[in-house]
Amino acid sequence: MPQLPEPTSSSLPASPATLPGRAVGPIPVPAPAPQAAPHAPQRIPRWLERVELFLRVMLRMYIGLAVCYVPWSHMFWDQNPIFVHFPTLATYAASGAVRGIVSGLGLLNLWIAFSDVIRHRDG
Repeated sequence: MPQLPEPTSSSLPASPATLPGRAVGPIPVPAPAPQAAPHAPQRIPRWLERVELFLRVMLRMYIGLAVCYVPWSHMFWDQNPIFVHFPTLATYAASGAVRGIVSGLGLLNLWIAFSDVIRHRDG
């Protein structure tokens, strides 16, 4: 194992400023580079905000209508392959309460879509 110096060795100076023959004075600090004027954040164009709102509302309405309709559809709900593979899950899914909860989630989605339209109508 190589010989390492002791960390408390007194033969090393504490800092280069304490060496004999060196002038102790202020350390020159470079001048800061001139900063450019702060840029104002770019505004999103109004038409792009409107397109985004339209697409968001249309998607929420589509999902809301689909989720409201699916639990009461014989083709989508009663003949679902997931419910065929898991009969216990099918018994719970056939409950009117579960169908109502799922339809309620669809209505909630529709409510959010309409509230977005009303809130952003003037803005």
